[in-house]
Order: sequence, then structure tokens, then C-alpha cells
Amino acid sequence: MKLDKYTVGRRYGKALFELAIASNNQEEIYQELLSLRQVYTSVPELGNILSDVRLEPHEKRVIMDKLVSGYDGIVKNFLEVVYNYNRMSDLGLMIDEYEHRYNEHKGLLLGSVKTAVPLSDEQLKRLEENVAKTMDYQKVELKQSVDSSIIGGAIVEADHRVIDGSIRTQLEKMRNQLNR
Repeated sequence: MKLDKYTVGRRYGKALFELAIASNNQEEIYQELLSLRQVYTSVPELGNILSDVRLEPHEKRVIMDKLVSGYDGIVKNFLEVVYNYNRMSDLGLMIDEYEHRYNEHKGLLLGSVKTAVPLSDEQLKRLEENVAKTMDYQKVELKQSVDSSIIGGAIVEADHRVIDGSIRTQLEKMRNQLNR
């Protein structure tokens, strides 16, 4: 059975995080992964190039050697394992999973909030505190976006959950109840 790239990303990211915890290097590894993410952002096709079976192995190895030369220890070994299993195109998902676990370990939840109008700093801070209590985290950081179509209220997305307190959704629920 072939695994989808999200499952692969979760498994590899989880394994790397567990290794980081065991070696007490989670912060150092996290910083190295952030720099690796920057490399992937600046060269978006890098993962596909290193996973492309049409390229000669020695051509990919030259690229890979340049990539891993900036890393050592656990991250370098991790990159070699990912490369050997031909999963370099999934590396971004692995880094995302590591980052999720890293933040969770620190009691930090990252998410987003969508409102009809921009929130003031104080409103955003209060909302983050309420979401932290609701979702049982020490700290929550929400990235804010504005969508006037929600009319009012807020839609918070974090930890694969959605808290929809928008007026648009409340009106739709009322309309559905009246139409029954």
C-alpha cells in the first residue's frame, strides 16, 4: 500500500521530533529546519528535482551534497534518509509536522482568525487568550485576515478545528431551521 504524502510527512516529522526530544536538541533542529524551509522556498522545485527518477543518480547526488553540506548531525542524517527513500518532494510536509509538534511541546498553538473588520491589538490579544483557554494551550498566536462576507463575528481555525462564530453562519443556521 502506497502512503499519501501527508501521511509520509506526518510520520517522518514525528520521528524526527521524537529523535530531537530524545537527544534534547529540539530547538537546534527546529532552527536548522527553518533554514532548510527557506532553501525550499527560494528553490521551489528542489524537492521534485531530488525525487525525480528521470535524473541520473550522480546528478541528484551532486545537488544533494551541496544541500547537506550546510547541516550536520541529526538533520544531515535525516536528510540522507529522506533522500534515500526518494521522499525529498515531501520534505516541506515533514518540516510542517515537526514545527507543529515543536509548538505543541512548547504549549504554543498557531492558527488564524477571519473577521469582517480588522481587530485591534487588544481585541486580538483577548481572543488569543480565550482560544488558549478553550483549546487548553498556554499560548495562542492567531494570524488575522479580513473577509467582509462573514458580516460580523469571527472564524477561528487552529489545531485542525474551526470555531465559527460568524454572523453569516448563524443566519444560515436560522434559515435552515425555518425551512424545515
